[in-house]
Amino acid sequence: MPEPTRRTSSADAAAPEARTFRNDSIPQALTSRALFSGDQGYARYTSGYFRGAQPGVVIRPQSSAEVQEAVRFAARHRDVPLGLFSGGHGISGRSLNTGGIVIALDALDEITISHGSRVRVGPGVRWGQIAKALAPHHLAITSGDYGGVGVGGLATTAGIGWLVRRRGLTIDHLRSVDLVTADGELLHASAQENSDLFWAVRGAGANFGVVVSFEFEAHPVAEQVGFATIAFVPEDIADFLVDWGAAIESADGSVTGSLMMGSSRPGATTAVQAMIVVDERDTEAVLERLQPFAELAPMANQSVQMLPYAVLMETPPGGEPQFGRGEPHGHSGLARHLDHGLATRLAALLNSGSSLILSIRSAGGAVADQPADSAAYAWRDTNFLLATLGGRDAEAEQRWGAIVPELEGMYLSFETDTGDEVLARAFPPAHLDRLRTLKAVWDPRGLFRDNFFIAPAAGPEPAPGPSTGAGPDPAETSAAPQS
Repeated sequence: MPEPTRRTSSADAAAPEARTFRNDSIPQALTSRALFSGDQGYARYTSGYFRGAQPGVVIRPQSSAEVQEAVRFAARHRDVPLGLFSGGHGISGRSLNTGGIVIALDALDEITISHGSRVRVGPGVRWGQIAKALAPHHLAITSGDYGGVGVGGLATTAGIGWLVRRRGLTIDHLRSVDLVTADGELLHASAQENSDLFWAVRGAGANFGVVVSFEFEAHPVAEQVGFATIAFVPEDIADFLVDWGAAIESADGSVTGSLMMGSSRPGATTAVQAMIVVDERDTEAVLERLQPFAELAPMANQSVQMLPYAVLMETPPGGEPQFGRGEPHGHSGLARHLDHGLATRLAALLNSGSSLILSIRSAGGAVADQPADSAAYAWRDTNFLLATLGGRDAEAEQRWGAIVPELEGMYLSFETDTGDEVLARAFPPAHLDRLRTLKAVWDPRGLFRDNFFIAPAAGPEPAPGPSTGAGPDPAETSAAPQS
């Protein structure tokens, strides 16, 4: 692999005196964009989907140039956390923090459709908005399974959604990005330009800069797709999971399915909510491809409807309320198959009496069409994404620990633990080595450290920051936590 290269930026000019943060003037270009506690509009940034926060300052840039100024300002305050907030639904809540700086990108919400199927979007857009904008063109960009998810976090992680088995990951449709690097420079990255940076952004983007614009290649989508919801009441949850996994793996590529299960008392029946999308406009074909799932276990309820993909991705009117005040707790992992050993351990977790939710999403099919080393996200041969939410007690942690050896890889967006072991599960050794080399080139001082920090290779550890809910002290671990 050729040695990575980079361009350098000139030193910043001294900012005029303005309202201050930790004895440093807010740059003049940002004074009208900054919010402090007590300011009108500040409360929006004190709560995410699950997590509460109290940032020291929120900076709301409205252009790429203002993002550059904000990053340079943050670089002078590495003693406090730095959050990058896209404005959408996120599990970990690491886009916000307490006592630090939040660069809120929700004003960068452009959607521009050009050159046939090319789509340029800002990080502040939500996936439901994109689906709606593309619908008149009979196009879509496969993304998460909820329209309230923001573009910025998902498109720099992987993107596993309702069309994954036919269309692959969201990052597989990403053609270029414009991003602001740790020194405040605005760069373009694609397969042809700054290709090493483009490789890293597709799976570990939070470590390498602030993406201010994404360019995607949209794909065709049927005018209507099949959407089924089925409530199963299986007699044996482990056997059901094995059968579900086999049915998903043998299904047509147009079929993507997701399971949601809550914990139950030992010996009690576990109810399973299944959601299945069939990317097919023909009703008879939809019903035919759903039939194997209907035979898996007794059903308490079921519904099948045909609807536009954009409707499937709609969010409630007025958007999603941001009310979280706690500290989320969840785990994730990827699996090639739902074999009997894994299914048995999952059943034990559900029947442990711990309060938690387990989801199992399709993650295979067309994902495997790309080589494992094509992007920083590497887990191309896995078929299932497992995620838990809740289960803070010792027994749940012990049972999850028994599941981890059965897994291959981890999905960053659904994991709240940090540390070397977690980072080692997120990336294979060769990928992690390459990421550390690139980190030393693009962010050697570790400005972007608050979302699964990747330590630079053979470089200095980033200066310690206080433990304020934005992740562990980088001086104590090489894997700090961003959403």
